[in-house]
Amino acid sequence: QVQLVESGGGLVQPGGSLRLSCAASGIIFSIYPMGWYRQAPGKQRELVATITSGGGINYSDSVKGRFTISRDNANNTMYLQMNNLKPEDTAVYYCHLNYGMHTWGKGTLVTVSS
Repeated sequence: QVQLVESGGGLVQPGGSLRLSCAASGIIFSIYPMGWYRQAPGKQRELVATITSGGGINYSDSVKGRFTISRDNANNTMYLQMNNLKPEDTAVYYCHLNYGMHTWGKGTLVTVSS
């Protein structure tokens, strides 16, 4: 069974940083594209960033230049380094994997507030 587990969320002040992790199990992690999505209160889930098996990367315009997505295939883990956080980044962040079936983690809450 494929499982994704996010960690690293929390409360941070505006301008601060957090690093999210997504640990995958039950699958050959390295051959599939993965991504981070987020859902703010009262809003639809939206794309944050994606990374292909070959390392191709795409960011939403709202996080470009502030967030960095990466993956460690040897350890079946994907990361999202978030710098210069803003209150509008407050959301539940989800890890996504598509291996022919869309799979989501349960999410980790990021709150940006002073």
